[in-house]
Amino acid sequence: MILTATEIKAYLKRLDISDIEAPSYSYLKRLHRAHVERLSWQTLDIVAGRPASIDLEHSVGLVLSGRSGYCFHLNGAFGTLLRSLGFRVNWHRAGVQPSGMEPRINGFHLALTVGTSNEDGEEELWIADAGLGDMPHDPLPLAEGIYHQGPFAYTVTHSELAENGWRLVHDPLATFAGVDVAPEIVQDLTPFYDKHAYYSTSPESPWLHTFLLRHRHATGSNELRGCVWSRREGGHITKTELASQSQWLDVLGDVFGEPLVAYDSADRDALWKLVRGWHEEWLRSREQAGAVDG
Repeated sequence: MILTATEIKAYLKRLDISDIEAPSYSYLKRLHRAHVERLSWQTLDIVAGRPASIDLEHSVGLVLSGRSGYCFHLNGAFGTLLRSLGFRVNWHRAGVQPSGMEPRINGFHLALTVGTSNEDGEEELWIADAGLGDMPHDPLPLAEGIYHQGPFAYTVTHSELAENGWRLVHDPLATFAGVDVAPEIVQDLTPFYDKHAYYSTSPESPWLHTFLLRHRHATGSNELRGCVWSRREGGHITKTELASQSQWLDVLGDVFGEPLVAYDSADRDALWKLVRGWHEEWLRSREQAGAVDG
């Protein structure tokens, strides 16, 4: 899929970028930063029972209509934009490793590599991932090393799960351990359809009952889990409980760029009631655990 000139202009407007430049690392970095700052990774539509298709046309449509999604939507749309701007883009099967669990390449994450030419005309490959929530802010070289971005330190190394694959190790204070990526290029999103169906509809999905939004910015990151807003600046994390619907909606719109444009007033009330109910259950479970420990 290649975007029309009108679609490219609308997509760039969503990123607050007005000009089109020739493909280069500096332009890629500018696009990447804008994408991860303005389009949050989120499970909102899954929680609301309205999972969005990961077809490229639909994912791009989400962006153009002021909405967002999770990795399949974000990297699908971002890869399409980059290709339409003349970048060399590859999709790969990948797997995110939650903290305390084993690494995996299970196709539950869509990864991107992007090629640009340096001053000598040689191709340089970059890890460009707009679908991981709180990592990374800038594209990373597809070369072993430790890279610092704001308060985060990322390590790129070889993957022990796939020959010629690579692993992106997250910052030690982050919410998951890392990502392993297979080197084979995926031609379309067909291999990910069943993974998306699992994530968005299966009773076993980790996202079906987890209201979660994440995004990066230059000096840290933000996360909204249920009614708890976590702000990371440097090595410090501040947590705020959002006790009212108006406060919750303000943070969704002002911090995460999610004004719920596809949800009317009744829908917003229902979503808040659901998420607040889960939050109160969580508070009660903590109180009960504290009583037992005491």
